Amino acid sequence: MDQSPTQEGQIPFSIPSIDTPCFTYYKVIGDLSCGTPPVIMLHGGPGGGHEYLLPFAELWPRYGVPVVLYDQIGCGASTHLRQTAGNRSFWTMDLFIAELDNLIDHLHIRDGSGFHLFGQSWGGMLAADFATRRPVGLRRLILSSAIASFETNVRAVRLLREQLPPEHEAILMTAEETGDWTTPAVQEIQAMLGSKHICRANPPPPPLISAMKNLSDDTTVYQTMYGKSWLAPEGSLTGWTSIPGLPKIIAPTLVYNGEYDTSHDVTTVPFFEHIPRVRWITIANAGHMCHLESAELLEKVLSIVGDFLVQA
Repeated sequence: MDQSPTQEGQIPFSIPSIDTPCFTYYKVIGDLSCGTPPVIMLHGGPGGGHEYLLPFAELWPRYGVPVVLYDQIGCGASTHLRQTAGNRSFWTMDLFIAELDNLIDHLHIRDGSGFHLFGQSWGGMLAADFATRRPVGLRRLILSSAIASFETNVRAVRLLREQLPPEHEAILMTAEETGDWTTPAVQEIQAMLGSKHICRANPPPPPLISAMKNLSDDTTVYQTMYGKSWLAPEGSLTGWTSIPGLPKIIAPTLVYNGEYDTSHDVTTVPFFEHIPRVRWITIANAGHMCHLESAELLEKVLSIVGDFLVQA
């Protein structure tokens, strides 16, 4: 088995509130007719694109699990909607739930053996919300560096900022007041924290560079839903929470985060406390992008994820 796409294309996606014809770009690594449930990979950002999750294509040759990757609406090779920048009523969780449902139906993987769901960072928020709705066909759920609610994410960011020296926090407070997160001083602080908590690899690996390029090429989704900086969350996701619905998740669930993750334990504890069938692993010496930070960590993550997906 190799990692070459066996399917690749565009899926029409109708959004009732706009007239623009939209589509979702996707690719499949492996054979969807093999009888093993495929795993659908939900990327982070929002707006990060699928490329940084490509290392998980290795699940096909190693475990026989087909891998479905796609670019969520508004980023990568899917339809961009720059005209909706700042429209908080448009960029909602329900929009991405509808797109995921559309993908599943297009690929005809809801019935039969069903599918697994893997969500990383924002993708974990989407996966958790989707799973609380008890979708037909969901077999197993993986939440990677995920966030149980926007409020827990705000608390995690606050904990990181409390570790900064007062002069650095003063710079960030000025950025919040002015709305300007582009100054060299702010960029330096973000880079310093990012190298410790987002991706601990130096230099940054190419898959991460691809994700950052997606985010910088079109800021519409990220800045509308999250905010101008990951250190100041305040977008349309404010108030979102999966916590009340977590007891409804019936799929066996794996949760993992990194020891130094921006998705601090405060963002993860609710998954462990409220999902009925759940296992939580914290990966030592890792940040938010566990699978990108070293060859050793990639092997560890692939083993954890692959073994979980093929359990009887």
